[in-house]
Amino acid sequence: MSTPVQPPIDVVVMAAGKGTRMKSRLPKVLQRLAGVPLVQHVLNTAAQLNARSAVVITGHGADQVEPVLLAPGQVLSVQCVRQEPQLGTGHAVQQAVPVLADDGVVVVLSGDVPLTQADTLQALIAQCGGNQLALLTIDFSDPTGYGRIVRKGEAVQAIVEHKDATDAQRQIKEVYSGIMAVPARLLKAWLARLDNQNAQGEYYLTDVVKFAVADGVPVVAHKIADPLQVAGINSPVQLAELERAHQLRQAHRLMEQGVRLQDPARFDLRGQLDCAQDVEIDVNCVFEGRVSLGEGVKIGANCVIANCTLAAGAVIHPFTHIDGEKLGVSVGEGALIGPFARLRPGAQLGAEVHIGNFVEVKNSTLAKGAKANHLAYLGDATVGERVNYGAGSITANYDGANKHRTVIEADVHIGSNCVLVAPVTIGAGGTVGGGSTITKSTEPGALSVARGKQISIANWARPQKKPKA
Repeated sequence: MSTPVQPPIDVVVMAAGKGTRMKSRLPKVLQRLAGVPLVQHVLNTAAQLNARSAVVITGHGADQVEPVLLAPGQVLSVQCVRQEPQLGTGHAVQQAVPVLADDGVVVVLSGDVPLTQADTLQALIAQCGGNQLALLTIDFSDPTGYGRIVRKGEAVQAIVEHKDATDAQRQIKEVYSGIMAVPARLLKAWLARLDNQNAQGEYYLTDVVKFAVADGVPVVAHKIADPLQVAGINSPVQLAELERAHQLRQAHRLMEQGVRLQDPARFDLRGQLDCAQDVEIDVNCVFEGRVSLGEGVKIGANCVIANCTLAAGAVIHPFTHIDGEKLGVSVGEGALIGPFARLRPGAQLGAEVHIGNFVEVKNSTLAKGAKANHLAYLGDATVGERVNYGAGSITANYDGANKHRTVIEADVHIGSNCVLVAPVTIGAGGTVGGGSTITKSTEPGALSVARGKQISIANWARPQKKPKA
């Protein structure tokens, strides 16, 4: 027997609301959860469904929202349609009708409900089966404000909005999440029959249930027990609450994989974090972008780490900031970084490199065993093995118009308070005396000193303040 072909999936995302309670000039669906706009979370989930397309209904703040949705690199094909004015959820989905094909299953999502899981939606789509109306529901102890699921036996008969519900219906705990899966051809016909004869004078999407019942189309409910998956964001308080709940779940997931978190309540992941065995992370660390931690990596407290790869055994001491941005940062095996160090894009550190307190590295490679332990800057530099780079020294890599590279060959010792004016090469095994400004390349093994001769004036008296009149 051949397996039935699943209809294509088209996702409709409602993102037109004003979000007055957010009290922000930024539209609600662009508020960030775990560093990602709420609506992008929804689109990322839709992509996991292998959706054919996504139709996002915009309205308030559309000029800000649409460029984000249509930016290059979006996870799936997105079309935007405008809802102006906003006359209810049914009116919103009506705006998507002209761009929806008849052969698909439409999954209706909300742009301010970011944490619905793909497997939940797959189960909902399976219950739709291409010929039924499937609703995602949940039981709430306090269902105030939510549409109630009215059943006759197991069959769903209606969704009654809170303001239109009778006292008896308001006792129902099962509520509609705002998420449904429905064949497009049926949805279009039902949307055409909507009216606004209700307490709010709006066109309710939920009225499609009564039309389905009247047409003899089965209405089924997929009930879940996880409130985070249907939690919407309407205020800064709700956003913060969902952020902490989401972060705690991510922390628990990592700990189940073997990561040692000193305190899962003080951990923030705003991207993708991959950890090998025996990784240890102290409190108040933030991870952004894509971060990979090798076996036995230790992260000290209060670090911000983004877009980098840390090899096995690396130790990142407290208050270190690493951000590779587009170029990335890599840290070799057994390297020691920090405290209070900064690794910028293009920093490529070899094994057993030491970068100490208040040292900044940008677009530079440091070979095995190189050290810059105090108060230094390495920018656009190539540093050889076992180099010792002194406190207060810098590479002067920018001439006001162009960047130039400094090469420090193996076994060089750079004294404290030196300036290496690029382009310049310090030959292997060479030494640069403290306080030198080096503008010309040096020979291997040479001692180079470039500073004014010391002068001492005996019995010199400092100027004295004049007595007050």
